[in-house]
Amino acid sequence: MSEKRVSFGGRMGVLLVAAGSAVGLGNIWRFPCELGQNGGGAFLLIYFICAIVIGMPIMLAEFSLGRMGQSNVVGALKNVSGSNKYKWIGYSGVLCAFLIMGFYGVVCGWTLEYVYQAVVFGFSSMTPTDLSTAFTAFSVQPVRPILWTILFLSINCAVVLLGVKNGIERSSKILMPMLLIIIIILGCRSLTLPGGMDGLKFLFKPDFSKVTSEVVLNAMGQAFFSLSLGMGCMTTYGSYIGKDINLGESVVQVTVLDSLVSLLAAIAIFPAVFSLGINPSAGPELAFITLPNVFNQIPGGYIWAILFFVLLSIAALTSTISLLEVITAFMSEEWKLSRKKAAIIGTATIISIAAFASLSLGDLSDWKIFGMSFFDLLDNVTARIIMPLTGLAISLFVAWKIEQTRLKDEITNQGTKKAAYFKAFVFILRYITPLAIIIVFINQLLSWF
Repeated sequence: MSEKRVSFGGRMGVLLVAAGSAVGLGNIWRFPCELGQNGGGAFLLIYFICAIVIGMPIMLAEFSLGRMGQSNVVGALKNVSGSNKYKWIGYSGVLCAFLIMGFYGVVCGWTLEYVYQAVVFGFSSMTPTDLSTAFTAFSVQPVRPILWTILFLSINCAVVLLGVKNGIERSSKILMPMLLIIIIILGCRSLTLPGGMDGLKFLFKPDFSKVTSEVVLNAMGQAFFSLSLGMGCMTTYGSYIGKDINLGESVVQVTVLDSLVSLLAAIAIFPAVFSLGINPSAGPELAFITLPNVFNQIPGGYIWAILFFVLLSIAALTSTISLLEVITAFMSEEWKLSRKKAAIIGTATIISIAAFASLSLGDLSDWKIFGMSFFDLLDNVTARIIMPLTGLAISLFVAWKIEQTRLKDEITNQGTKKAAYFKAFVFILRYITPLAIIIVFINQLLSWF
């Protein structure tokens, strides 16, 4: 293990970088959709409970593993265990990063298209039907979506090429505050719309009559996936956390900030949706079809549309940076490539996967795998199989294979920090978290088939 391994510059750097990894399109796009489809406030409360019970223990486990191992996710498992027996867990995380980027990069490219459309008045005078038709027509095109994807992934690669401190940490210190400022501005504007307070009631007045086992499972899944767990990101970032940083505090701060962004996104979206009488359970089309319609109908909609899609792009970039870093760190440390070569080769591979995923929505839509397009296959395999299983494996490894005294020393910074929660953390990681992940995993598989 290298003693000269680069590290983030202090607590604020750790918070913004890790939160940037966790905050993505899932917070701005998926979380409001889940809220709308699962009854609002009741789902919100269950989500927060799941984030504490499931998300925080796994994140602390990944941070601890990464800092203890001082390497990429594969190397960390090898260094901590002293053997190659558990490297497969790390390989699954790296594979997951590749596959997620393969379809997620396409969606990220869409955000740039919509920033462009917002700037050139592309939504003006379009009816909801026109917006739906335009989105479908764009997403199935063979060239334009791929070009936007290449541009987005190239920007992503440029940040990673600048390095851990000058690229990842510096960009996070700029992008995360920008994201928070934009989302707060949008939320304030949304609340001023006539009838907007009905949206807040939907969010904060729980209706437990709508809570079913499926709603609970959806909240568990959202909490798990929202925090970038099970894909190697937090383990890799953990290896860059200085030995003087309190890991427990960092986990709490990242979880709070990630949840805050999700909540602010919902506050920005639902008052506007209720103001115009739009169905709050509209689904993923909220971002690319419904909201442009909202912007067309409110004063200053041109500016709000630009701000919203810039927000989506920033959220997408902060999360994809961490995914590419998982790949870059792995290739440079395990395959002994220069960081530059690793980032470029990784990006080129992702672009190839993403191009095929994009084409599977259009020209190659007749080509199915298990009845799904390649785009949907990547989404389902990562979300329903690889991520939960990798998260489960890391939880069990940290809880059962690392000596408790060694793990406690890492979490308490060799006894210099208090960790009164340690016994509860180990118990939850050993029993509660694995059970929860298994339940979510089985539910996901059953819904798939």
